[in-house]
Amino acid sequence: MSQSELFEAVDALVASRASLPPAQERKRLRHAHGLTLDDVAAALKVRRATVSGWESVRKTVEPRGPEREAYARLLSKLAELYPVPAPAEAQTAPHGPAPEAADATALENSEPPAPAAVPVAAAPAAVPRPERTTGPSPASRRPGAEKAVPANNTDRRFENGPLAVVDVEEGRVLAYCTGGLVLEVPARSLAALVEWTLREARLGQPRLSGPGKDADPLLVLTESALERYGLPVALTDEERLAGRVPEGHKAVKQLARAGWKLTKRGLGPWARIYRPAQGSERACVQLCIPSWNALDARHWGRAAQLPPAELTRVLGVYASRVMTPRGSTAVTGLELMTALHPPTRASEPDASGKRHSAHNPGSLGKDPVDCAPCEAPDGHPLLADLPRFHVRGPGEKLFEEAYDWARPMTDAECTLRHLVGIDVNMAFAAGANGLLVGLGAPTHVTNPAFDPKLPGSWLVDLSHVDLSRVKVGKEWVQLDGGLLPSPFTPKGEPPEGPAWYATPTVAYAVELGYDVRPLEAHVRYDNGRYLDGWYNRLRDAYLATMADLGVHTDLAPSDFLAAMAGYRERDPQLAIVASAIKATVKGGLGKLRERPRGEGWRPGQPWRALSRPTWRPDIRAAVISRTRVNLHRKIVKHAASTGQYPVAILSDCVVYAAGGPSPLDFLPYRAGKPLPGGFRLGINPGLVKHEGTQTVLWGEEVRERFDAPDLNLARYIKDGTVTDIDNGE
Repeated sequence: MSQSELFEAVDALVASRASLPPAQERKRLRHAHGLTLDDVAAALKVRRATVSGWESVRKTVEPRGPEREAYARLLSKLAELYPVPAPAEAQTAPHGPAPEAADATALENSEPPAPAAVPVAAAPAAVPRPERTTGPSPASRRPGAEKAVPANNTDRRFENGPLAVVDVEEGRVLAYCTGGLVLEVPARSLAALVEWTLREARLGQPRLSGPGKDADPLLVLTESALERYGLPVALTDEERLAGRVPEGHKAVKQLARAGWKLTKRGLGPWARIYRPAQGSERACVQLCIPSWNALDARHWGRAAQLPPAELTRVLGVYASRVMTPRGSTAVTGLELMTALHPPTRASEPDASGKRHSAHNPGSLGKDPVDCAPCEAPDGHPLLADLPRFHVRGPGEKLFEEAYDWARPMTDAECTLRHLVGIDVNMAFAAGANGLLVGLGAPTHVTNPAFDPKLPGSWLVDLSHVDLSRVKVGKEWVQLDGGLLPSPFTPKGEPPEGPAWYATPTVAYAVELGYDVRPLEAHVRYDNGRYLDGWYNRLRDAYLATMADLGVHTDLAPSDFLAAMAGYRERDPQLAIVASAIKATVKGGLGKLRERPRGEGWRPGQPWRALSRPTWRPDIRAAVISRTRVNLHRKIVKHAASTGQYPVAILSDCVVYAAGGPSPLDFLPYRAGKPLPGGFRLGINPGLVKHEGTQTVLWGEEVRERFDAPDLNLARYIKDGTVTDIDNGE
């Protein structure tokens, strides 16, 4: 044997006894580099189960032969990239143990320390699918995870995050939690799953307000989990219409035998399973079932089709920045209002030292209040005495809705080449910011003096307001009123006589320079800025998510337009979160005037939503009113400065004719600065983004095809696709 062959034999002998770190450290290094068991197995030409055995804490199987040499080399390289971080105690204590001893202690400890808090704005990075833990202990956390639970979830009771996606893989039930943690679930039935969640899973979220309640843990059941726990993968047509499985279903009976109850909505896409509270202790778990259409594709995109780890990331980011979902985005938007302003709080101690439940100032209270007759939607019990088929006019009904207005293009506009749409970011959230709304019941007054700081509904004649001559700031300006929509009606038509308006609409008439003399009003002397906290939380959630997608608040106009182009493709999961946040705003406001939803309701009878203190059509009307006049104010300032008028408006989208395809081709930026009080490009709520561009020829051809010279082109400006105009799709 030659000398080189002898040396090779010696090297192989040394490699066969290569030093390997403990099993837990092997797993930490693999996860730190984003590798799965399959990745390592493919590289070393071994089975996945073999690599899993090398990392098993309970019974580690040591590699042999050439695989050991390659595995040791892999771990050595990873250890150079990801050294073991020293515990905080070792870094701060002046006479603490040496770093090496501290590291060894941390690795041997079976109860890892609580994860470090991270800012709410920090979204978990998109990583490969995390691996499951090898034991059922709920305290088992993936070592080396860079992102753990949100900063507002430092409570040890909720150390594993607000929610978990339950899936079945290779016969084992796994719960994917936020931060990359995967728990093994021992529960064999739905009732046992609820018990395990409350006793061992450590899931939930701390309250958003001092007097509020902690969020209940949320379990998201995949199709394989539904099969494991005896639930259908999909609802039948009858069950889908009912919104639940029948009360006689075996899973419902099983829960009842175990002493669990369901809310009135039963076992449906968003189910709540609970036992009556014992004192302050709640026992409640919420289920989300994507395959039953819990995650509406209009708001959650393709979230329901995501793998468990990715779905956990989407819902986890939403929960950390908004709140744990309580149902649809609309339901969650409404619940967020209550979570930030709970109806009650503990009173000061009485003579015996006992505290009682008392009204929480600034909230809507725990009891519903009646709206004013003009604020009531058709079919409300307050209108039960009206003749059948009676149609209420503007003098009987408050009708504050978003814009749906368009006009024919002028000859000058037809000579331009493009139609450019701009969209106001989170327009309705911006309309809620700083808005005074009523907190209590209305008071009816006749011939009142208008007070712009008094929330309410006012019967007033605004037909004398002439948009050809209005005040902009302190100066009167001349405009082409025929090219402007009226700010007082959703269709942009001038009012013809007295009508009911919310306070912001009447205040805008005064701002334009005209006197108003209300005939009567329903005002709310008990009022406050109830929606400020709601706006702030949703604004911060949206801005943080868009920043993660590369769209920041300090970008120059051209850089902003470039950043917005294709932002969804940068991280499709976070793009879903951004969409859900925007849907939470609109849906939450819509829930303030929720209409009957079947259940055998007939006009004149109360429906379920009326029993909520958050059924407040006046607040919804005030937000929409303010949003509409905010948009009109920008349009007027833009027209006064540039002589340009909108061609179409749909809700928060405005279309202008322009010489070029970009918003910068008609927005009056001077030296990089926008028109004060006008449209400004940016991601903040109230600023605008590019909605879409089509040609003027396209617009004229569409209107001619449908024989509709005032067809609202804002509805189709995004991609140019025109569907049936009769149903508004």
